[in-house]
Amino acid sequence: QVQLVESGGGLVQAGGSLRLSCAASGGILSIYGMGWFRQTPGKEREFVTAISWTDGSTYYEDPVKGRFTISRDNAKNTVYLQMNSLKPEDTAVYYCAAAKSDDGLGHASVYNYWGQGTQVTVSS
Repeated sequence: QVQLVESGGGLVQAGGSLRLSCAASGGILSIYGMGWFRQTPGKEREFVTAISWTDGSTYYEDPVKGRFTISRDNAKNTVYLQMNSLKPEDTAVYYCAAAKSDDGLGHASVYNYWGQGTQVTVSS
């Protein structure tokens, strides 16, 4: 069983930056991809970005391209989400997720494990 623990959320002004971390533990050898999703009240969880554990390929949803960067530290079994030039519309609960496959990482249904979520609030 894989456990995911997120950290790094908080309140930031528009134009600012935050870095989220997601530490994985447990059955990490079964992980082939990790991603970040976000959710606001009344809306479905939406894909933000993902990284393949196999070859390091990265994927980004259009609204965050050029502003957000996903990276990994294999030694620490940790994935990071660097968020720059934040906008009020980035306000959401951000969830880290891990998948046993790196195929289709843009879809929530692919993921097997989820973190508890961390709140990101961007003020205007």
